[in-house]
Amino acid sequence: MLKLAVLHRKNALFYKTERGASTGDVLMSVIRTCRLNHVNVWEYLLSLVRNERAVGRDPQRWLPWNYAAPEVRQQAA
Repeated sequence: MLKLAVLHRKNALFYKTERGASTGDVLMSVIRTCRLNHVNVWEYLLSLVRNERAVGRDPQRWLPWNYAAPEVRQQAA
């Protein structure tokens, strides 16, 4: 796990702006959280985009550890 943090720190040197670095940090955090919860990252991010309104209404249900639940996955499909 520490290896990924060091790798991200190394890659973060090449962000052009502070906002870009902040966005990269958020995405890396989401990706790592998905992996820890055994959620397919690509599928998860696509589901968030495709179900934007549902995510806006109830963001708690769409967190990676809740997304792994079958009922949320069915709603996403």
